[in-house]
Amino acid sequence: MPSEAPDIDVTRAITMLTRDDVRLLDVRENDEWATGHAADAEHVRLGDLDASAFTGPGTVVVTCRSGNRSRKAAAALVGAGVDAVNLDGGMKAWVEAGHPLIRDDGTPGTVA
Repeated sequence: MPSEAPDIDVTRAITMLTRDDVRLLDVRENDEWATGHAADAEHVRLGDLDASAFTGPGTVVVTCRSGNRSRKAAAALVGAGVDAVNLDGGMKAWVEAGHPLIRDDGTPGTVA
């Protein structure tokens, strides 16, 4: 049976991300990332995810556009022994909660 990662809401994610031992991982495609992402997020496409790159202390909050791909990625991380959670609703929920997205050039972004 595959591992499951807990879902957390945006409010909980924002609180968690204030800690030094929590990382935000965005697993969307390159074009989606380019359109807009959270300022401190790390980007690894779901298809390129190597769970062994995330071992070590701390928690990984995984996000995508709506929470479906990130749920798969978070489960893969949990299966590899990583403390990972899924951002329920993804970047759509992030924006709906009033949190900004940026493009790589620093200008305001959107959810693709």
